[in-house]
Amino acid sequence: MSENAHISGSSVISLTLGVLSIVTPFIGLVLAIIGMVMSRRAPKEITDGNELSSGLATAGLICSLVGLVIQALIIMGVVAFLMFVNVV
Repeated sequence: MSENAHISGSSVISLTLGVLSIVTPFIGLVLAIIGMVMSRRAPKEITDGNELSSGLATAGLICSLVGLVIQALIIMGVVAFLMFVNVV
């Protein structure tokens, strides 16, 4: 590991938002989208500078995708429940 290597801020932010999108109901959908944008932006920062955080960017993207799917399922479940309650 080089002494001049730094961790990309976008990678850390994408991982943080990805994890928060999994555990935060409803607002996690927005966090997941922002996390995906940040993780897609991180490789440019990594190649521009001497940074060693491509793994964090990948983990942030995966966590954001998982959070997006979970939040979409929660929202669909709530909508289906409300539709069922209104019918009966």
